[in-house]
Amino acid sequence: MLRPHDFFDLGDSLTAGLFDDCEYVWQALWSLKDRLNQLLAGERRIFGNVMPGAYLGDNPIFVAKGAVVEPSAYILGPAYIGEGAVVRHGALVRNDVIMLPGSILGHACETKHSIFLPRAVAAHFNYVGDSILGRRVNLGAGTKLSNLTIVSEKDPETKKRPTIKLQINGVELDTNLAKLGAILGDGVQTGCNAVLNPGCLIGKNSLIYANLSLRKGYYPPDSIIKLRQSIESVTRRSSIEEPIEY
Repeated sequence: MLRPHDFFDLGDSLTAGLFDDCEYVWQALWSLKDRLNQLLAGERRIFGNVMPGAYLGDNPIFVAKGAVVEPSAYILGPAYIGEGAVVRHGALVRNDVIMLPGSILGHACETKHSIFLPRAVAAHFNYVGDSILGRRVNLGAGTKLSNLTIVSEKDPETKKRPTIKLQINGVELDTNLAKLGAILGDGVQTGCNAVLNPGCLIGKNSLIYANLSLRKGYYPPDSIIKLRQSIESVTRRSSIEEPIEY
């Protein structure tokens, strides 16, 4: 239920390699920095189209043939931008990001310490922190994948934040991650302005309604996660007798 193959098609070697030896799906984030070190080998290799006005930091960065980095995009790195991936105008790629072929980070979006599987799309005003987006995931405009709980102050002695723990089927599982956004299985879609709170695990092909603030936990495949609200329309009574001139 919580293994990588429960969430993702691992049919290609690059994707499968990101989840080697993972008992639980979130464990891929434990080793993300090491995977990037293997992929990048400490080098900068730019084969794609980095357009004038884009900025690449000094860290190791790979931009594959056919990838596009648009003007005013900023890639800090380390980062791996796969074939046909697009980092659009005004997007920010911070540290430790893997974007596999055909994935998109759109205008005014930000990501850090995350994995985009092939054709995953965060197109408009999204935040993707410490998260994994499966194949063909689509985030509606304004969707935020929050990665840090509101009660996460560092211990004054250890200087460490508390880790995120999940209650699943009556069992508490410690992710051993102080920061964990969302893990979205293949084909998941979110509506506009949805907020997924730290530690949301969404099974394949699920839909999340717009404007919903989703609590942490596991949601099974093929779910429709709905927001219910009451809307009332009444007749407007105006004291203005003549129309306003503009």
